[in-house]
Amino acid sequence: MDFAASLALIAPEITLSVSGLVLLLAAAWMGDKASQLISWLAVAVLAGCAAMVAPALCGGAMGADTVAFGGQYKADAFSAFSRILIYVAAAASLIVAPRFFDRLNAMRAEYPVLVLFAALGMGLMVSASDMLTLYIGLELNSLSAYVLASFLRTDDRSAEAGLKYFVLGALASGILLFGMSLTYGFTGTTSFAGIRGALDGSIGTGALFGLIFVFAGLAFKISAVPFHMWTPDVYEGAPTPVTTFFATAPKVAAVSLAARVALDAFGTQAAAWQQVVIFAALASIIVGALGAIGQGNIKRLLAYSSINNVGFILIGLAAATPQGASAMLVYLTIYVAMSLGGFVVVLMLRDADGNQVESIADMAGLSRTKPMLALCMAAVMFSLAGIPPLFGFWGKFVVFQAAVDAGLIALAAVGIAASVIGAFYYLKVVKVMYFDEPAEVVEGDSDPLHWVIAGLATLFISPLGYVLTPWLGDLADKAAAALFFAA
Repeated sequence: MDFAASLALIAPEITLSVSGLVLLLAAAWMGDKASQLISWLAVAVLAGCAAMVAPALCGGAMGADTVAFGGQYKADAFSAFSRILIYVAAAASLIVAPRFFDRLNAMRAEYPVLVLFAALGMGLMVSASDMLTLYIGLELNSLSAYVLASFLRTDDRSAEAGLKYFVLGALASGILLFGMSLTYGFTGTTSFAGIRGALDGSIGTGALFGLIFVFAGLAFKISAVPFHMWTPDVYEGAPTPVTTFFATAPKVAAVSLAARVALDAFGTQAAAWQQVVIFAALASIIVGALGAIGQGNIKRLLAYSSINNVGFILIGLAAATPQGASAMLVYLTIYVAMSLGGFVVVLMLRDADGNQVESIADMAGLSRTKPMLALCMAAVMFSLAGIPPLFGFWGKFVVFQAAVDAGLIALAAVGIAASVIGAFYYLKVVKVMYFDEPAEVVEGDSDPLHWVIAGLATLFISPLGYVLTPWLGDLADKAAAALFFAA
């Protein structure tokens, strides 16, 4: 493939890079007073990039025509599916941010630029077909994320969140680099196709250690147990719009990257990594469920919920089949909607002075003081618990079905049993909102844009979401087929 064709395939990344640099210059020239304008321009750029990659997804792009720069980058249907989710989540996070930061007089014009560069890194992550591209994309995303976590410079919790994220992120990057170096040493290549070819047969001890270290580094990025320890502290300490972003777009990117590495680079050695993924899935489900039970802060509870949900997503990956990969993508889509809905409702929990309310106890009796807000949060909680007829049930159903069809019946059984444990803390929030005496703490007004995002997310995860199952399932099948094309 010639250079011009390669450039055409990376048009979304070029657009994000150029737009980010232009908006950065605009931020330096016009200052923070232009932050609203820059935010909306960034949203427009993300929407344009989503439109650019949509044809590849709808057309089920795969094969040699999707490979750019000699195998460094792959713009297939799988990467298109993931990038659209990333761009949508990033745009939603930008839309809800100004009201939060304006109240604190902390809105900076650099904020949307950082989100754009993070989206650029995530796009490279999910499109990587070489270890070098993988690492460049991952670090570009991480560097932006570290700054975003500590964006409120005068808030000790935000500074602590950024520091913890940076230190543990650096450790995870070191582990990942060590795994990549071992993999290169024992296969002689960093290309996913080359690694797959070199490992076609038995896997040596050295290459096995490389595989394990690579997956350990990726487990940190998806906050899977036992590399989950940063998640509750960072989710609680980071500004809520940043937490909304962390819970959605980077989660999609990291999970999609893990799937790409597992099923593409190490696709011929599924038996070697399946055990690692199964352990991480079960441990994440159980630790996430048990860890959330005693939480009194809604953001920490949602952090443990994200760990729990990563476990369910990994069940789809553990199946190591096209059906499992498709189920994983369906679950990811529904999870993004649930997370956006949940964190935007948290953004709307304000007291009479406009301060953020994060305590679950302060949400008592919310159904009587703010009935629509309580309804949106209840829909998110029921959907996260996987209770029918809400759409979250369908996400769990498809991953369990994929596991059973792949012969992982015990894994599915344990996952189903553990999901019952998780239902307890979700229902606890609903009980506080609907059956406790009103605390009358949440009294502040909400921004109309917040209501739009929360309303759309609630409609998506409501029973109306099932209307989209044929369309969503077809797109997920096309993306999964592209992932297995070379396998």
